[in-house]
Amino acid sequence: MADGTQPFAFTAEVEAATLPLWEKVHKHVTPMEWRMQAPLIAAINALKRQKHAVILAHNYMTPEIFHGVGDYVGDSLGLAREAARSDARIIVQAGVKFMAETSKVLCPDKTVLIPDLRAGCSLAASITAADVRLIRRRYPDLPIVAYVNTTAEVKAEIDICCTSANAVQVVEQIAAEWGVDKVVLLPDEFLARNVARQTAVKIVSWQGRCEVHERFDADDIRELRAAYPNAEILAHPECPAEVIELSDFAGSTAAMQNYVMTRKPKQVVLITECSMADNVACEAPETEFVRPCNLCPHMKRITLENIYDCLLYDRYEVLVDEDVAARARLAVQRMIDLPPPLKPARYDMVKARHHVDVELI
Repeated sequence: MADGTQPFAFTAEVEAATLPLWEKVHKHVTPMEWRMQAPLIAAINALKRQKHAVILAHNYMTPEIFHGVGDYVGDSLGLAREAARSDARIIVQAGVKFMAETSKVLCPDKTVLIPDLRAGCSLAASITAADVRLIRRRYPDLPIVAYVNTTAEVKAEIDICCTSANAVQVVEQIAAEWGVDKVVLLPDEFLARNVARQTAVKIVSWQGRCEVHERFDADDIRELRAAYPNAEILAHPECPAEVIELSDFAGSTAAMQNYVMTRKPKQVVLITECSMADNVACEAPETEFVRPCNLCPHMKRITLENIYDCLLYDRYEVLVDEDVAARARLAVQRMIDLPPPLKPARYDMVKARHHVDVELI
């Protein structure tokens, strides 16, 4: 596969083995595409069994990966929990590099592979461990919370991790533990601003941004309202606060999916990465999805072809320095050990519309 060739045929056996998957994704994958994808899906699933491997697929993977080969699927928090629980020998991270590092931190004795080492993240690239050490010196009496979208080196310098699903919970918990009314929340400026509106805890933050979500603005939402007046608009908290203010719902990717699956809106807009809508739509055929999405170029580096090569050749292995991993593990494990909410956390939309100042570093 590394040379671009296609050694597999769409045989009757492959067609039969992948028929249940085809029935799930057929509205989002063309028959021509499926004839190329199905043999790879069958081969990947066979390799997983042979090598005692699992694939952790993020919500932003394309449908043929998410539904076709993902053993555990979900948001960053869900995948981190699954990595910690997995008894597989090999973990393949169908996501970006910080997710693979998190899996390695939690599972130091397992082989963690990522299909493309270039699958990065603008948030993870926005801050370094040296930056965090300087912040610690500037704010020695404040706990430091880092979004899971950070490198292992950054996680090693902070007190606890969070995701968009539990950021408010983590901020309030760590503030109570430290007996303070202010917390440093890194590195996503927009997540910090949205969290600040949900809690009485004051927030200090960094000026990092997700290159997918920062491109949405208030005009996008107004135009959607005008074009689709009956659509329910769901936004990710990495979006600017002005986008959240004009939306009907805000929450993590898991919360957005839960909203669609439980409320079953007739028409919905997901203000997040493109593949999220495709993957949820496969599970919610009764809902019409309007797709004003932005692609994540890093997530889209992961393909069936390089997942197959990754498993076949055991590449590319993700390694984390033992000392860094031990310190990062404390921060990640503290997050995982928090009691999970009874249902995916959602942002209070009344609070979301009230401006709260955030101190930017």
